[in-house]
Amino acid sequence: MHSSPSTPNTAFRSLRGDRSPGEFAAAVRRAGREIGEQVSCDARYIGRVESGEIRCPNYAYERVFRHMFPGHDLADMGFEPRELVRGRRVPAARAPRPIPYETETDEESDVLRRAFMTGGPAAIATTLVLGPAAAAEPVHKVGRSQVRAVRAAVREIRLHDDRHGAGALYRQAGHSLGAAYRLLDEGTYGQAVADELLGGAGELAISVGWLAHDSGRLADARSYYGEALATARMAGDRALEAHAFCNASFLARDAGRPREAVRAAQAAQQAARPLGSPRLLSLLALREAGGWAGLGDRPGCERALARAQTLFGRGACAADPEWMTFYGEAELAGLEAQSWSALGDHRRAVEHARRAVGLQAPHFTRNAALYTAELADNLASARHVDEATDAGIRVLDLLGRVQSPRVRGMLSSTAQTLQPYARRKDVAEFLRRQAQSRPA
Repeated sequence: MHSSPSTPNTAFRSLRGDRSPGEFAAAVRRAGREIGEQVSCDARYIGRVESGEIRCPNYAYERVFRHMFPGHDLADMGFEPRELVRGRRVPAARAPRPIPYETETDEESDVLRRAFMTGGPAAIATTLVLGPAAAAEPVHKVGRSQVRAVRAAVREIRLHDDRHGAGALYRQAGHSLGAAYRLLDEGTYGQAVADELLGGAGELAISVGWLAHDSGRLADARSYYGEALATARMAGDRALEAHAFCNASFLARDAGRPREAVRAAQAAQQAARPLGSPRLLSLLALREAGGWAGLGDRPGCERALARAQTLFGRGACAADPEWMTFYGEAELAGLEAQSWSALGDHRRAVEHARRAVGLQAPHFTRNAALYTAELADNLASARHVDEATDAGIRVLDLLGRVQSPRVRGMLSSTAQTLQPYARRKDVAEFLRRQAQSRPA
């Protein structure tokens, strides 16, 4: 049996058996490690195979699947012959000059197409890059105007996130990626444009990953950051690699994997050192500090915090990445507060959280809500009930403009800590409003 784009791959679905897509994806990754293949398989990849969207896996996945199912060839697993799938690709007259990710067309271009992944960002990118009617139009020459549009889409996503949080943006997720990834798969462009397009795709993958991260979809975020890292490696882009590792470290900390957070932050610093940006290295040292704090390693955390302060003190420079506009004194203080909180030193956490709230620029509405929520949570843990309640109410007042599940999660933690004081009038009012603010 052979699958097609409109025919589900029932043979592969049968091989999965009773395992969930996530469980099966984990088995695929384990099998890859057994034979020395590194595949970043997740539940979405399994879904795309079973839906027939992926008609033939790349060579790495083929080797893993053959290892998992001895005696089965691609046809037995419901896939089409590779030569047939590749034979339906872009005609040679329109094919772009070979670029790194086309050496294994199916999976490696899939890394890029999923960088323009589902959601508000994809809709923005599609409209900016190809226009609203693009889905029905053929893709021809891709030039720097399209690359600039991808970059503009990334900036637009960051702007909206800074002002409103990821919740509203991520909920707009749709399936409007076809026009965007066709730029990469079907467009004609030279090597210079290819390099810029890869960089833009990687940054967009990180942006979508952050929306997933801030929306509490940690598994999705991990996948997007992995895609961005793969794109960086294919493009040989150290700046993108440092950014991807930076976000991966933050995610690992939030997901309760502090050792991974430390390793990712250290890998980011290694990639970033040749770039000449002390501010970037400062932020990456803070990511490392968060990992050490999660491990309960106070000396390691303090060393990383001191390094972050020293590097930050060297000031901004032209080499600072565009995406770091959020990183100023307020963010430095906010991240320090998070480290002290993880170490259980709520006095220092409150001190730095207060500083973060006081320093935050008003247009970063989401961060203002985030820092105030951190302050409320640490005040509650330090049993400063009145101040914690006041700060919590200020956050609730911002929730009409900010939709961030992370902020809501912090408020829930504060509410739980304040529950023993529910007989107090102001606490009772905060608890009532917090309960009403939770999404249905």
